[in-house]
Amino acid sequence: MTIFPGVLRALVGPGLLAMALTCAPVSFSLADDKSGAYLDRQDVNVFIDELVAEHQFSRPELEAILGQAERSERALNLISRPAEGTLEWKDYQKIFITPERIAKGLDFWEANADTLAEVEKELGVPAHIIVAIIGVETYYGRQTGGFRVLDTLTTLGFDFPRRSEFFRKELKNLLLLAREQKLDVTELTGSYAGAMGIPQFMPSSYRAYAIDFTGDQQANIWFSDEDAIASVANYLQKHGWRYGDGVAVQARATGGRSDQVVSSGLKPDKAVSQIRKAGWKVPKTVPASTTVLPMKLEGSTGAEYWLGLDNFYVITRYNRSQMYALAVHQLSQEVMKDYHNSLVLQQTATKGKQG
Repeated sequence: MTIFPGVLRALVGPGLLAMALTCAPVSFSLADDKSGAYLDRQDVNVFIDELVAEHQFSRPELEAILGQAERSERALNLISRPAEGTLEWKDYQKIFITPERIAKGLDFWEANADTLAEVEKELGVPAHIIVAIIGVETYYGRQTGGFRVLDTLTTLGFDFPRRSEFFRKELKNLLLLAREQKLDVTELTGSYAGAMGIPQFMPSSYRAYAIDFTGDQQANIWFSDEDAIASVANYLQKHGWRYGDGVAVQARATGGRSDQVVSSGLKPDKAVSQIRKAGWKVPKTVPASTTVLPMKLEGSTGAEYWLGLDNFYVITRYNRSQMYALAVHQLSQEVMKDYHNSLVLQQTATKGKQG
């Protein structure tokens, strides 16, 4: 199978390296095998033995690959201080809810309007949510990351003890993905945590949720907006998206007991009736029996109180952060407003010409 015929191109963005994928079957370059530092480690050799036994790799091909893996100090530094853990909401919001990102979201939607409409109809995930996910993740495909995924996943899998099990699983999925999709594993680039392409899928997410929407037998999340859009929608749909339901609503909190019901989790865990008793003013559109996630975030003008709904929780399956999900929600609302305004202007202009 060939990979992405005719669509190789460089992506341009701040600090972004061009990503190249090969059209040839996956290559392990045995002649160039140079044992790297990781091959001298017992835990790496145990990992290789597992892949040989469970997935029928050969030891020489895995040694050739992992021998090229280099420790990434930058990945270790970045994963130790993610933005979600170091910024207040007022600062996090300023990164993602900007006039420029909203305008680019409108451009992305207009350029992919037919695909977004078709995907929304087939998978039941609204266009504005898909656009916002891609906007927050990679600035609509402009910033997909310049780290070599082999390096980051090997580094985090063997030199980041707190989450080594997770990243070793992703490294295993990367190797399986490369074999299945005929990719050169040494050429794939992504984020410092190993997330890849326009939607920033980890290797396991690619294998589980990536969709070929163009019919070319390849879920091309790196260069195909169509495949990326469908893959994001499939991910959210499979995680329980409820079409027609909201994501979050803002509330007001008064009284000394209001902060007692605030949750630091991600899943809705309190009834609206319960938080109303604690002094929260909740819009009447939210039924008293609804289970919500009450949140308190530090906004630019002081404390903000929000209620996350079931779809809010679904968004956190993409990134386990309250601030991330709220940024997606707010960006989606702004882009949707501009898109609808644009449609009205186009319709008005069309009527004017006809008149």
